[in-house]
Amino acid sequence: MLIDKIRNRESGIILYGITPPKKGTSEEKAIEISGRQIKRIQSINIDGLILYDIQDEESRNPEERPFPFMETIDPFIYSENYLNDLSIPKIIYRSVGKYSGSELSQFLMQASSSGNALTVFVGASSKAQETNLSIQDAYKLKTELDSQIILGGVAIPERHQDKDDEHIRVFSKISNGCSFFVSQGVYDVNASKNFLSDYYYYGRTENIPLVPIIFTFTPCGSPKTLQFMKWLGISIPKWLENELVHSNDILEKSISFSEQAWIELKDFAGEKGIPIGCNIESVAIKKAEVEASIELLKKISCR
Repeated sequence: MLIDKIRNRESGIILYGITPPKKGTSEEKAIEISGRQIKRIQSINIDGLILYDIQDEESRNPEERPFPFMETIDPFIYSENYLNDLSIPKIIYRSVGKYSGSELSQFLMQASSSGNALTVFVGASSKAQETNLSIQDAYKLKTELDSQIILGGVAIPERHQDKDDEHIRVFSKISNGCSFFVSQGVYDVNASKNFLSDYYYYGRTENIPLVPIIFTFTPCGSPKTLQFMKWLGISIPKWLENELVHSNDILEKSISFSEQAWIELKDFAGEKGIPIGCNIESVAIKKAEVEASIELLKKISCR
């Protein structure tokens, strides 16, 4: 159904995003963690599950990372070995710069044959980052292999604020085979609306069909989580940062904001017929923040 919704350019796609356990986690512990995740995810109604492939973004941001970088289990391996009981489509992220051409080729072939037929290619976090493959190399490789895997890309509305060209980047990725996009965490609604507006009018002018844009919403449970989100590049307006930091319940405040942000984006996109959806994630591993992500998903699902 998820693939059909993407191909039909439908609105209303709902995804949930998780990060696999850290690399080196024991088999017993990985089974325990995945068991909790399966139980949690089975309780919600979603179109698909995102499994992130994180990379060290030290070259993008010279400031000290609020939480230490920890390499995780490969998301494809984690999906195949630990999440088989989840009978929902899984979108496997691939930070392509981490892999050689042969490694990415192997993934594309295995993922297609396994039924995990969706992926999102992620490029380098900055020009200074050393990579094995560029995003263009990855697109070329997929074309050469004639892989039928459904390809998605990353959209960063905040980047549009500075460079005013994120919609052009998105259409370029569409020409390279991307049929849906997932944003980073949304805390600046105006940045997202500015991007959507240019995306819509450029597509209309050039007569290019619009593909689904999946907006990501991330609950924030503490000032440190807020600091981490800012370190990751998530744009948080000063007024909102003040509201969150000085709130009696920062987690509930962030859930309320995210719900209203989704309603605003949904109404804005709906007036123009722009296909959008949502992805709920938790950037923290604290139980309260994970549970808050489920609460937010259920609230948004009713909207």
